[in-house]
Amino acid sequence: MENRITGKDLKAALGSELDRLFEEVALAVSQAPYGRIIADSEEPVRDAAALFRQQLYQKALTLRQQQIEPAFSPSADGADPAVAQQRASKKQCVDD
Repeated sequence: MENRITGKDLKAALGSELDRLFEEVALAVSQAPYGRIIADSEEPVRDAAALFRQQLYQKALTLRQQQIEPAFSPSADGADPAVAQQRASKKQCVDD
């Protein structure tokens, strides 16, 4: 398994959010009155882009986590006897 996410992976996962960003930007710019296009559209566009940036990063992390989780799946019985033997007794203290 390839342990990389791609732009295609993100585009497939975020297609609807990307379309929504485009619509919000287009609406903000279109609704701004002539002579105030920048002043009245800049903040709504910035807010829409910030929300999309957050969604993009969260989705990228989720996709990456989904790729690497199978490599860390727990054992079938839930306890490895070799690890259990390595644990210190409850009666032993490091400071003793």
